[in-house]
Amino acid sequence: MTSTNRTNRSILLASRPQGAPTADTFRIEQSPVPSPGDGELLLELRYLSLDPYMRGRMNDAPSYTPPFELGAPLTGGAIAQVVESRNAGFAVGDLVLGPLAWQDYALSDGTGLTKLDPAMEHPSHALGALGMPGFTAWHGLLKIGAPGAGDTVVVAAASGAVGSIVGQIAKIKGARVVGVAGGPDKCRRVVEELRFDACVDHRDPGLAEALAAACPEGIDVYFENVGGAVFEAVLPLLNIGARVPVCGLIAHYNDAGYVDTEVAQQGPDRLPGLMTTILKKRIHMEGFIISDHQAEHDDFLRDVGGWITEGRIEVLEDVVDGLENAPEAFIGLLEGRNNGKLVVRARHA
Repeated sequence: MTSTNRTNRSILLASRPQGAPTADTFRIEQSPVPSPGDGELLLELRYLSLDPYMRGRMNDAPSYTPPFELGAPLTGGAIAQVVESRNAGFAVGDLVLGPLAWQDYALSDGTGLTKLDPAMEHPSHALGALGMPGFTAWHGLLKIGAPGAGDTVVVAAASGAVGSIVGQIAKIKGARVVGVAGGPDKCRRVVEELRFDACVDHRDPGLAEALAAACPEGIDVYFENVGGAVFEAVLPLLNIGARVPVCGLIAHYNDAGYVDTEVAQQGPDRLPGLMTTILKKRIHMEGFIISDHQAEHDDFLRDVGGWITEGRIEVLEDVVDGLENAPEAFIGLLEGRNNGKLVVRARHA
C-alpha cells in the first residue's frame, strides 16, 4: 500500500486557552500521508509523550521553548518507526526518538532523531524514566538536592513521571522520603509500590499538619514541581541549609494570566516571607531546565538504567491508547489524573 492511500490525522492547536485547556483548544484534521523525497524518511508514530511543560507552549509568550503555532500541529517528544526511507542513515523498521508532531505520519530528514536499541523491551521508557522526566529527576535531585543518608526528602507530585523517580533515587541514596500526591489511592501506591516512607494527600484540608507530622525532623530537600499550597506547607518545615530544586509549577499552569516567566499576583504578597525564610535558613533554591545539562546525559542513563535493571527503580507508566485521545489525556494530566509517566500509544504501536 502506498503512502497516498493512507490517512494522516493531525492534532492542531485551535485556540490559545485562557485558563485550563478544553476540548475546543484542539482540532483534528485529516490529510493524505506524504511521500518522502531524497534524503527524507516517512515516520509512523508509535508513542507520544505528554508533559506539563506543553501547557506553557500554548501561551503566546516568551519562554525557554517557543510557543505552539495556532492552526499547526502540536509537537513533543515521541517515538516513531521508519516505514519508508530515502536516507542512507536510516532503514525501514528503525525505531527513533525525537521531537515530532502530534500526527500519525511525519516526514523528516533525520535531524534531531536518535535511534533506539531494537532490543529495548519497553521503548516508551525512553520518553519517561529513561527520557526527559527521568533525566530531570536525576539531575535535580543529585546535582541540586544532593541528599545525604538520613536526610528527609519531600517530593511533590510523587506519583508523577518526575516525582516517582526522584523519590526512588532518594531512597537509593539513603534518605527518608515523604511524597505528596493527590488522593488516597495515589498515596498508597507511592508507599507500597515505590517504597516511599510516607505520603500525604495534597487534597487534605489539613495538609500542613499532615506534612509536619510526616516530617518531625524538618525537611532537608524539597523537590519542587508543583507550587501552590504544597509549597506553602513545605516552607516553614525547611531546615537550615535545605536545598530546593525547582523544575515546574504545575499548580499554576492554568492560572488566568500565567506565563512561564511570572505568575499573576493573587492574594496577599508572600514574597517578603519567602525571602526572609531563604535568608534566615540559608536555603539553596535553584530552578533548572534539563536541556541545559546534556553533557550529563550518559551518566544519567548509566545510573538510572542500571537501577531499573537491578529492580531498584519501579517504572510507573500511564498509557492511553489512540492519538485521538491525546487532547483529553493532556487535559487530565494538568488535573492530576495520571499515575506515572503519561504516554499515548498510537494505533500502530
